[in-house]
Amino acid sequence: MSSNKKVLEVKNLAIDFHTYAGTVKAIRDVSFDLHQGETLAIVGESGSGKTVTTKTIMGLLANNAEVIGGTVELHGKNILKMNDRELQDVRGKNIAEIFQDPMTSLDPTMKIGRQVAEPLMIHQKISKEKAQKRALEMLKLVGIKDAEKRINDYPHQFSGGMRQRIVIAIALICNPEILIADEPTTALDVTIQAQILDLMKELQAKISTSIIFITHDLGVVASMADRVAVMYAGKIVEYGSVDEIFYNPQHPYTWGLLNSMPTLDTAKGELEPIPGTPPDLLDPPVGDAFAARNPYAMKIDEELEPPFFKVSPSHYAATWLLHPDAPAVEPPAEIQRRWKIYQDTFQIDSADLRVGE
Repeated sequence: MSSNKKVLEVKNLAIDFHTYAGTVKAIRDVSFDLHQGETLAIVGESGSGKTVTTKTIMGLLANNAEVIGGTVELHGKNILKMNDRELQDVRGKNIAEIFQDPMTSLDPTMKIGRQVAEPLMIHQKISKEKAQKRALEMLKLVGIKDAEKRINDYPHQFSGGMRQRIVIAIALICNPEILIADEPTTALDVTIQAQILDLMKELQAKISTSIIFITHDLGVVASMADRVAVMYAGKIVEYGSVDEIFYNPQHPYTWGLLNSMPTLDTAKGELEPIPGTPPDLLDPPVGDAFAARNPYAMKIDEELEPPFFKVSPSHYAATWLLHPDAPAVEPPAEIQRRWKIYQDTFQIDSADLRVGE
């Protein structure tokens, strides 16, 4: 259950990558906040800037990255201004991350008990014996069977799902305030995926950790998130509660993502991919970056970048379609179906489904 207490605030973040081909404008004015105990999902296609955003929060940007502007504030302290020692203190203790591939996150030469215990010895300065005892408790908590026997095993002796549980144990051993989960279930089969997601929700409820969940899988978002930020070409283009994004989406890019997502109602062959490819951020387009792929694009989309329009106190979308002077458009049938569910569930007048301010 989330509270109103902000634990993290990202403001106007802009990041460039200097490459042989030129300067890539990877993150372009991204802002969001995170509240205690909530799960914020950041969704979008590959290359939209999801992982770069979270690497910035962890202070793990590549050497060719340059922060052009903005702040990342943890309890009022700007992470971007911290030195290496301060960042080491924050990582693991305040903010921890679960990466996509558990095998590359674990040291193949070190027993898993030692790997789980290590953050405690570093951040809380407790003895090896006490840390091992806590590590055993955490391994049991994340569902490692026969943990007493297996605490001295090496990573290669575990299945992919078990390795991901071990990575979660390492991330949560110091009870961090923020957990970043970057596509944590991509490499796992569907059954194990569901188990890992249930485990994360269960552990979150116990220790009130806030989660930033990075994914391109909207099905996972529906089951995990409280709020959703939709990213495209280095920018957030829509954000709102999980119900608002799934059932009252406003940005044509969000429409495209939802329209290409299989549901129980989807007939065979009905999925529609978003046409075209994301823009080259070596030379970002003028206006709305999604215009070239947007069947509803207007002339203004090629000339001016849209601001955020308010849909509700918690829901904003950056699309000129929400301007009071924009023509009414008929979105895909799947989006209209979702709007109808939203309208019936929340007893809203159909005229209020799309509101620009």
